[in-house]
Amino acid sequence: MSNNHGNPAELDHSKVQPKAPKVQELIESSKSLILATVDTEGIPNSSYAPFVNLDGSFQILVSYMARHTKNLRDGKKVSFMFIDDESASRQIYARNRLTIDSEAVLVEKGGDLWNRALEALKTRHGKVVDVISEMDDFIMFDLKPIKGAYVNGFGSAYFVNADLEVQDHRTGNHGAHNVDSEQN
Repeated sequence: MSNNHGNPAELDHSKVQPKAPKVQELIESSKSLILATVDTEGIPNSSYAPFVNLDGSFQILVSYMARHTKNLRDGKKVSFMFIDDESASRQIYARNRLTIDSEAVLVEKGGDLWNRALEALKTRHGKVVDVISEMDDFIMFDLKPIKGAYVNGFGSAYFVNADLEVQDHRTGNHGAHNVDSEQN
């Protein structure tokens, strides 16, 4: 491959080899996640929220005033993404990213998970968490992964299970894909 910064038009697809997945490194390097929710009328909404990761799931503290909060409360399903900063990416079309389909579960205020997640949020994101956690309109959700996909370059995409473990290398033929294998 020439030094074209990964120009897809010049890639020899027969020589593209998958790169080793670095799922945990991508999560650990992120302070927020990108949320994709849908309202009861099917209208999509994208947003973001700072997070912590405890017990194999992700906790977010969000305001009732945000559209995504109502969508999480009413729909219970959410997809969220971690993605490398585009300014640090060598190739904009091949940014490292992890997308996770999950179930949103409301966390009981004052319960064990609430207290542990709140402490972790304070440690990770600072004193602002003290202020917003005391506001009546902030609630916490536990985002429980179901399955996901990790991409770290051209020809380097993987299925990820609920434990965020890489399962299989995704393969396809110019946009065609095996729907049955995506159900894993």
